[in-house]
Parts: sequence; structure tokens; C-alpha cells
Amino acid sequence: MKRFQMILPAVMALIMVVVSACAPAATPVAPAEAAVTQVAEATSAPATEATADETEATAASATEAASVPATEAASDQAAEPQFQDFDPKNFTNPTVIDNQWAPMKPGTYWAYEGTALDEGNTVDRRIEFSVTDLTKEIEGVRTVAAWIEDYNNGELAEKEIAFYAQDNDGNVWYFGEHPEDYVDGEFVDAPTWIAGIADAKPGIKMQPDPQLGAPSLFQGWGPGVDWSDYGQVDQVGQKTCVPVDCYQDVLVIAESSLAEAGAYQLKYYARGVGNIQVGWKGTDETHEELKMVEYKQLSPDELADIHKQALELEQHAYEVNKDIYGETTPMQ
Repeated sequence: MKRFQMILPAVMALIMVVVSACAPAATPVAPAEAAVTQVAEATSAPATEATADETEATAASATEAASVPATEAASDQAAEPQFQDFDPKNFTNPTVIDNQWAPMKPGTYWAYEGTALDEGNTVDRRIEFSVTDLTKEIEGVRTVAAWIEDYNNGELAEKEIAFYAQDNDGNVWYFGEHPEDYVDGEFVDAPTWIAGIADAKPGIKMQPDPQLGAPSLFQGWGPGVDWSDYGQVDQVGQKTCVPVDCYQDVLVIAESSLAEAGAYQLKYYARGVGNIQVGWKGTDETHEELKMVEYKQLSPDELADIHKQALELEQHAYEVNKDIYGETTPMQ
């Protein structure tokens, strides 16, 4: 931002006038979304008269936005996320997930490695994501179960079952998750949310044809555990190389949450493969950076192993999370 520190006061004053004149009017809120909007408003400071520093930041932001290339979204992604209308009748064959950006064929396995910051210390990260052959009915839709293991410095930090489905329009929806956190090998917490229980809602993880400039969309809503992730297209047409391969025409989605204003995790997607890289921007404190190091179809024995582990985790979920997970029907 240093290159904007010499902006003339007159230019800054002009921008203040323009920003003030262009401020959007308040948008009516549908009753069904009132609770969501209240949470979003609670995370925003009330409007105040701009200080000299804020004016300079506004001038810099306006100048940067004007110079953003066509393949990247403007840096200001503060627009309030939206919910996509959910209709369980629009899921005719929901377990066939063939979205070009996020295909999820049972038996597919991705592994990512990189680093992140934990209380200022750099930790080695590894995440393994597998699509199981298990399904689970949630909100009247049969979903596909994913099995995820998360390691810090070689030690298991989390294991999780998560639930996805594709609608008739090609959108991949997220229906909830049961993650279990571990410290020194001991179970410590399970911040579970499942759509349809305790005011939780499903959201869209990936659209069939994501476009720059499209509104940010909630990827789900789990108010009981403060889960409010949302995503927006950040870049298109990028080239990215990871240990597995180099990919053209890469899509980048910027993800954040209502509790992390200004902090974004960047997820890179390649057609026909899915997520290949993770980065960050803004005020994200973890600085997590991951690259895909393995991508394959599991052998029958490997698939049977994650099938077994996922069922074992679900059994534990029924024991430790009776109020939420205990209200669901078993995977099959």
C-alpha cells in the first residue's frame, strides 16, 4: 500500500465525495434470512465519519480496483453472502457428483502438504481427502460421505466425515460435517453441524459455471457451532503447478466466514480434478499453503478401509454428539 501514500489531499477529498454519493441504500431482508443478517451485522462496525487514514485507504482501494485485470476479482469482497434457494425435489440423482470443478467419484483420493502458522509457529500440514462409497440422507437428499484426515507435524489433529450432493443444475451442495479434534491422540471436541437440525442449512460449495463478479454464496450454515463459511470467485484462467502436475485454466475461490472479515483462504481448482492448491490473502492468521501431492483412485482394499473408518467415526459421533448427529439416520 506504500505506493499510494503520496496521493494528493484533493484527490482523497474527491474520493470521499464519490464514495459518499455512491453508498448503497439498505436492502430489505426476507424474514427467513433475518437471523443470518443479524449475525452478519453484528460482525460489522457501525458507520462512522471517515478519518484521514480511512480516506487514504479508500483512495488506495479505488485505485487498486481500477487496475485489477479481467481474470481477477476486485480485492473488496465484503458484500454480504447470499443463500441459494434449496429444494430437495431438485436432487434427482444427488450422489452422482460430476461437476467439472469438483468431481467426487467414490474412491477418489487427494493428499495435500504444506505449512501453516499455529500461534506464530510454523507447522507442517498434511490433509488427506477421500470420497467413500457411503451415503447418508440429510434434509430429504441422499448425500455422499467424504472421509478427511488432518495432520500437524505428523500427528493426527482432526478426522472428519462430511456430506455432499449435486442438484439437477450441477451445483455441489454441502450438507454438514462431523469433525473430531484431537490433542496428543486424545479426543477433545466435535463441532458438528448437520443441515435441517438446530437451524442449520445446506449451502453451495461449487457452481457448475463459476463467474467473476457473481455474488458470494454461503457454503452452509451451522449457527450452533458458528459455522458460516462462504465463497466467491476470485480468479479464473490461472496456471498452477503442483507436485502432481501443471494445470491450465485454473479457477480460484476465495473463502471466508462471518467471523473472519478480511481473511480469505484461496482454493485452486482444476477441471476434472478438483482442489489442487490452497493459499491465503488478507488478514488470514494461519497463512496456510498447501499443494496436492497425491491424486489417485483407491484400490478396493483401500476403499474398504476408509469405509470401515468412516463407519467407526459415525458410531463415535452418535455417542458424543447426541443432540445433533444423534438425530440423523445412519450412513449406508
